[in-house]
Amino acid sequence: MAPDRALPNLPSSDFDVTQRFYEGFGFRPTFRDDGWMILRRGDVEIEFFPHPDVDPLTSSHQCTIRVDDLDELWQAIHEAGVPVARTGCPRLHEPRIESSGLRIGYLVDTDGTQLTLIQN
Repeated sequence: MAPDRALPNLPSSDFDVTQRFYEGFGFRPTFRDDGWMILRRGDVEIEFFPHPDVDPLTSSHQCTIRVDDLDELWQAIHEAGVPVARTGCPRLHEPRIESSGLRIGYLVDTDGTQLTLIQN
């Protein structure tokens, strides 16, 4: 029996664009139809719902991804062409130790969703 878990369900203005973006750094589709898409990279799974009117500049959607190797994930995203930048979508923010004591980086995807990337 699988353990109980909660998974983020994030907006996608275009499933094709979202899938290509996340595939660039290792996510693969495990399910897709017109109303739902699931992408997986290792043990990380993200679900998407269609939201053709999402505005990347005003979106407040976000989720947290905790990984054992933050550097590997961050590097894969950067090598996929996501720029380190303070504004715009998509963009990356380099990992750093925050006041919580956690090492955290940030990814903002093509639809303006913030993914907080935390080192386990």
